[in-house]
Amino acid sequence: MTENLWLDVSLWSADLANLQQEVARMEPFADSFHLDACDGHYAPSLLFFPDLVARIRELTRVPFHLHLMATRPMDLLDAFLDAGVDRVTVPIEIGKRVWQVLERVQSRGKAGGISFELDTPVELVRPFKTKVDTVVLMGTAMGVKGCGLDERACDRVTAMKSLIDETPIRLVADGGIRQETAPLLRASGADGLVPGSLMYKAADLASTAQWLKSL
Repeated sequence: MTENLWLDVSLWSADLANLQQEVARMEPFADSFHLDACDGHYAPSLLFFPDLVARIRELTRVPFHLHLMATRPMDLLDAFLDAGVDRVTVPIEIGKRVWQVLERVQSRGKAGGISFELDTPVELVRPFKTKVDTVVLMGTAMGVKGCGLDERACDRVTAMKSLIDETPIRLVADGGIRQETAPLLRASGADGLVPGSLMYKAADLASTAQWLKSL
């Protein structure tokens, strides 16, 4: 992909006490909203849940990208699809359940993706190259907020890009997105980023978003 950088804006970094205002503030700049959902088992945090997603869906037409980090994702999947998510990404590390999720998501007319933790070989993408439209590469530990970008992240982006470069898959870097790391990830081959505090705490949101998109 050679289009402008895709901004998959994380709602985890929003002021959760003022979520409606935060959605409205980010809406002009977000290509999609990134919703982290954890079950407390696969990843430690408890974040967005279906009823909350359904309520936020009423506030915006920006697409919702659900990152479902769950040991038993099928138990939660239909509720999130009913709530209005447009794309569901699940960790490749959950094994054969990935295929179940992708089949269900696609049967519901939605898009599917897979994510990779830092220690997972990027070569494992090969069987999925015709089955997903998004690959998310974690640059920090899964489900942990506020960490710096791992030193392996950029090389992993480059390696993954070489594996999927002849496909329409969007390669998204998630975690550790800072002013100094965003250009490095883009130069390494990322088609999209999951910015959080970089945008929410920006002194000039419009300028920051324009700068990111132009990378």
